[in-house]
Amino acid sequence: MTTIDYSVWDHIEVSDDEDETHPNIDTPSLFRWRHQARVERMEAFMKKGEELEKSLTESRRKLAEAQRRVQELVSASTPEAKADLAKAQEEEKQLKKQERSWEKKMQEHRIEEKKMPWNVDTLSKEGFSKSVVNVKPEKEEETEEEKEEKHKTFVEKYEKQIKHFGMLRRWDDSQKYLSDNPHLVCEETANYLVIMCIDLEVEEKHALMEQVAHQTIVMQFILELSKSLKVDPRGCFRQFFAKIKTADQQYQDAFNDELESFKERVRGRAKIRIEKALKEYEEEERQKRLGPGGLDPVEVYETLPPEMQKCFDDKDIQMLQDAITKMDPTEAKYHMKRCIDSGLWVPNAQADEEGDKDKEESDEPQYEEVKKEGLIAAGI
Repeated sequence: MTTIDYSVWDHIEVSDDEDETHPNIDTPSLFRWRHQARVERMEAFMKKGEELEKSLTESRRKLAEAQRRVQELVSASTPEAKADLAKAQEEEKQLKKQERSWEKKMQEHRIEEKKMPWNVDTLSKEGFSKSVVNVKPEKEEETEEEKEEKHKTFVEKYEKQIKHFGMLRRWDDSQKYLSDNPHLVCEETANYLVIMCIDLEVEEKHALMEQVAHQTIVMQFILELSKSLKVDPRGCFRQFFAKIKTADQQYQDAFNDELESFKERVRGRAKIRIEKALKEYEEEERQKRLGPGGLDPVEVYETLPPEMQKCFDDKDIQMLQDAITKMDPTEAKYHMKRCIDSGLWVPNAQADEEGDKDKEESDEPQYEEVKKEGLIAAGI
């Protein structure tokens, strides 16, 4: 039976058009970086090959020219020609050495080219007319309730360990801790770290937030790598650390760019949460202030004429009555109604107090003449 060599598939770069990425990763930017980095590597490699080819051709041209000169000098019999012959033969020897050197470099370049992983830009030939692949059936997508319950259970069990990982700084320490606690390499850890970052930013613990943000991106990059390789994240986190510790400048820049973008998103989320909390607090306070007519005394006070505002500032009833007398009756009625509805002015306060007192002394209802006096409410 013919054996098929599958080793050619061992080194294939993952396509840069994967669409499954973590929500906190800027997917388009990540894909563009992956493709751009690979294209730049390929272009640099091809340029190197062209330069080697050019150098080898030039070396051969110079060698052919030197060999021709040697042949010309050999046929000559003058003393000057014999002296030049020795010099030309030495030059020919050096050029042959250079040619062998360039040929060796060219051969090494071709070997390196064969070892390069295939990718979406180089896979262009059909290898099989038919393929039969055992595909692992996809799991049913979890509902939001199931995800929430799973996250809650995981956090209750491993919250202390997640926080410890979030405080680590060195690559080696992070790798060792995950090796000792591989169950932490999962979506639940990444999600908890995101929430932890926002909480720290809300509490204005900015330096601590940036530290945990770094570990959050570490976990998210590991999860991205596992999706690309289609393996369990617990089985590939060592590959991430091996790569990041020996990464070229482009990969390091990509990690740092994603980290900075994530921190900006955290600051934005924290700002929104603070603003929402302030609005809720202000609304609660406003509801507490509402008067019997449903109006806010602070808002009503700000719409009053200055002379009425002064009355409430000094809590002077007589001054208020004098101010109302001097005003247009319609305007005065409008403002006083709003004062009553907001609780700034409590009418017939004295009559109510006397009525309550008389009611305690007799079971018969007592009716008092409505008095003009009232009570100016405090607490504005």
